Amino acid sequence: MTTALAVLLLFPAGAGAATCGTPWSSSAVYTGGAAVSYGGHNWAAKWWTRNEPPSTGGSGVWSDQGACGGSGDPSPTPTPTQPGPGGFPVSQAQFEQMFPNRNPFYTYQGLLDALPAYPGFTTTGSDTVRRQEAAAFLANVSHETGGLVYVVEQNTANYPHYCDASQPYGCPAGQAAYYGRGPIQLSWNFNYKAAGDSLGIDLLDSPGLVETDPAVAWKTGLWYWNTQNGPGTMTAHDAMVNGAGFGETIRSINGTLECNGNNPAQMQHRVSLYQGFAQLLGVDPGANLTC
Repeated sequence: MTTALAVLLLFPAGAGAATCGTPWSSSAVYTGGAAVSYGGHNWAAKWWTRNEPPSTGGSGVWSDQGACGGSGDPSPTPTPTQPGPGGFPVSQAQFEQMFPNRNPFYTYQGLLDALPAYPGFTTTGSDTVRRQEAAAFLANVSHETGGLVYVVEQNTANYPHYCDASQPYGCPAGQAAYYGRGPIQLSWNFNYKAAGDSLGIDLLDSPGLVETDPAVAWKTGLWYWNTQNGPGTMTAHDAMVNGAGFGETIRSINGTLECNGNNPAQMQHRVSLYQGFAQLLGVDPGANLTC
């Protein structure tokens, strides 16, 4: 996804080290020389980056300019807030901080409305595991949608390719109807059929529901997360609750397209998002972050 959303105002790298500059934003695009504040430090970007929280690790794009202080600095960990309704470990305030420039379609309430479809999601295991799973799911959907900006796949040339006519049910909504939609960009007629059957919704005949009903969109993301191995050996849910680690969620979503050294930048982008979201939720990200 290449559409630039915004470029924040810059201040000269290394200048005013005692005062925090413009806060880092997960949805902004930064180019070389861009400067931000994050976690009580000023940072300078070495090259193009987006949605990678400033740190001394990751891809190495950020250079630490030293500690700062003052009204310009937002702590990456917000004022403690109560969990969401039903014990969901992400509050609305935290959700909004994770996705400050999201498409209005992706509502927090829509996510809450989707949760009963898979009651084991973020309710299995210790409080640490539950928060880790929430951070892992939201990090992956952030990567897939450019920070919850994209509701539908942007490359329209791909749309006719997602019809597997060999399936006995075919493509009743039309050959070009099963393009990527929603937080995990559900695509292909057989995935719409399987997700719809699991959720009790006729998505094969009405795939457009995934881009018009926020709860349905979130349910399709949760369907994949909780029930599909994809190219991996386990579901992303099982990876997080059974200790396999975040790296296995990447394998379950994109397999060798990103794992085994095939696209380390994309893999690292997911990892950086996860680390940032875990920090926001006040939880250690755990081990086995890469694949």
